[in-house]
Amino acid sequence: MNEFAAIATDERVVFDGKVVTSAGVSSGIDMALALGARIAGEDWAKTVQLMIEYDPHPPFDSGSWQKADVETVRNLRAAAAAGGLDLSPDEAGT
Repeated sequence: MNEFAAIATDERVVFDGKVVTSAGVSSGIDMALALGARIAGEDWAKTVQLMIEYDPHPPFDSGSWQKADVETVRNLRAAAAAGGLDLSPDEAGT
């Protein structure tokens, strides 16, 4: 990421000037709600959240490198390597 002057973060949604990014699929919904709140207000964003019934409760607490257990990280790295991807600690953030 250094070659792109990017700074790694654990945040799900990042506002950087005119650019807004999110960390993954469900955080894309978080990003849309946060952006909507900035544009139309928090009440509007809460209304949209209710409208889409967005109330995530993941079945496992392994949705980040910091939370996943060693075996889950090992499994992901093995699967990635089988597909030709390198998820070494530097690239993966762990």
